[in-house]
Amino acid sequence: MIPDLDWQALTQLEFLWPWAIALLPLPWLVRQLLPPAPRQAPLQAPTLVETARKAVRETPEKLHRRRVRRLPIPLWAWFLWTLLVISAMRPVWYATPTPFTQQGKNIMLAVDLSGSMEKPDMRLGGQAVDRLTVVKTVVEDFVRQRKHDRIGLVVFGSRAFLISPLTYDHATLLRLLKESQIGMAGDNTAIGDAIGIAFKHLRHVPGDPVLILLTDGANTDGEIQPLEAAREAGRQGLKIYTIALGRSAGMGGGYDYDEQTLRKIAQLTGGRFYLARNPDQLRQIYAEINRLETVPYDIHSLRTHTELFIWPLGVVLLVTLLIGWRRGGNGWI
Repeated sequence: MIPDLDWQALTQLEFLWPWAIALLPLPWLVRQLLPPAPRQAPLQAPTLVETARKAVRETPEKLHRRRVRRLPIPLWAWFLWTLLVISAMRPVWYATPTPFTQQGKNIMLAVDLSGSMEKPDMRLGGQAVDRLTVVKTVVEDFVRQRKHDRIGLVVFGSRAFLISPLTYDHATLLRLLKESQIGMAGDNTAIGDAIGIAFKHLRHVPGDPVLILLTDGANTDGEIQPLEAAREAGRQGLKIYTIALGRSAGMGGGYDYDEQTLRKIAQLTGGRFYLARNPDQLRQIYAEINRLETVPYDIHSLRTHTELFIWPLGVVLLVTLLIGWRRGGNGWI
């Protein structure tokens, strides 16, 4: 459908092959450079032709010039040829340009699967649930908001494992997160190993990669000390956000997290430390990280377009059929 024309809308009309306009004078050039086809009678009568030529006292050259003058290119033929040339120029109608931006980041999620994550001291939808269930729900919401990011997943307990490398396939990543179970990586907490595994997969990634590490305990296992891993990660440009989940010592029950170490890890890498005692606080933390790590950059403007060459070609077809029908009685169709 062609939009209503106005002066501003005409700026949206463009020709993809504008050089084809050079074909416009082609019929006139052919007319000038090539001799006209002779009109011969059904019966060849050279004597009669010569007699008629002498009668009007014309030379062949004069006869040729008069024939050209008598038979100019009709206006309807110029009209049809002009429409064919316009079609060859490929006119297109562009929609109004729609500039858009895209957000791109490389984010690794590290989720604690140690035995302490099984404690049912959280409430979700009015129901008492364990800590890991809350984490899965909140992290899923976070991932769905980062449509243009590459996101990976590390889980850790007594050991740390890469479950998903950086990927745009968020559906598969979330499925792997849902399938993760408490204790599948061991019952202890290897925070240093989790940082080390994440750093190993992010150190050659361009830009400013981010690690979001969530745990409810202190480092009790693993081969790498958390601060040692954090120092090396900070030197290589990896930013780490640390999230402590649950209740600390002195608040009655629960498992202890090492707030001092988690704060130091964030400080060494230019990240931040957060404390989440309930699902609402955890959502707010991921929402803040979502805002902090938004990096918009311009992408080419989106311009949909419609090819218009079919319209002048359609007019040519209709006019040609009409002329053929009108002249059909005279033997031309």
